[in-house]
Amino acid sequence: MKVYVLDASAIIHYLTNGAGAERVSGLICRSAKGEARLLISAINWGETLYSQAKIAGLVKAKADLKALSAFVESVPADEEHAEAAAAVKFHYKLGYADCFAAELAMRMHATLVTTDPDFARLGKRLKVLCLSRNAQ
Repeated sequence: MKVYVLDASAIIHYLTNGAGAERVSGLICRSAKGEARLLISAINWGETLYSQAKIAGLVKAKADLKALSAFVESVPADEEHAEAAAAVKFHYKLGYADCFAAELAMRMHATLVTTDPDFARLGKRLKVLCLSRNAQ
């Protein structure tokens, strides 16, 4: 089964019908059918909640993420994962929350789904499905 890690930007674009929303919707459908596994770091889950709350309010953001939790598995981050994310930050100069997404994707041998082109800095260490920021 194919495994994907969702970055906060992918979920936000899905919830706001932004660029790449249809691709994320397709992944959610595959997850519902048991054809794909969708993961998100708990750190990115919180980042998504905060960002979506700024758009739609905290109550709506929590409800939206609760609905998604049937298809997207939140993965806890512990000290070991925080250290691995810090190493990614040190070597590749990504935002710290992004480093948790990258670390999880590399650890799970998964494809990272994002709108952020900065993940390309990791080169072949990380397989990325970059959702276009401009396409609708």
